[in-house]
Amino acid sequence: MARTSRIEMRAEPERERRIRHAAALTHQSVSSFVLDAASERADDVIAQNAMSVVSDDFFDALLEALDRPPRKNAALARRASQSRRVTQH
Repeated sequence: MARTSRIEMRAEPERERRIRHAAALTHQSVSSFVLDAASERADDVIAQNAMSVVSDDFFDALLEALDRPPRKNAALARRASQSRRVTQH
């Protein structure tokens, strides 16, 4: 795939030296090295934000609540029985 977008950044000299050294050790250009590292980190961040981690106690309570039969909700039943008007924009 052709690379058509550009990302620019500035770095402290020490960080630049480390990045250049690591890129050389992996036989990659600096651009490829940085893009691979940033893409991997982006995937990690996206994955971490795509799920919720809860304690065992919370999860057990949630499953228990989902297994219980539903309670009647009079206000909800009244609202559901009312006629609805749909407005399209």
